[in-house]
Amino acid sequence: MAEWVCGCCGRWRVSVELIRGNYRYRLVRRYPPRFGGGKDVLGEVGSVAELEELLRRRTPLKLADLREAA
Repeated sequence: MAEWVCGCCGRWRVSVELIRGNYRYRLVRRYPPRFGGGKDVLGEVGSVAELEELLRRRTPLKLADLREAA
């Protein structure tokens, strides 16, 4: 599973999974440990165009703001 993280704070993450032959992009917001940790799934889409729209609607990010997780 590949994962990308925002370059500003690491709070926003996009993971890519292959499910039954189709790629699914999942947008997740992670909470810092001082706020109890955890994550909130904001959406799951099936294409890069849909991912770009999801990012535009739910976050202050664009695709260019994401970098590969280490």
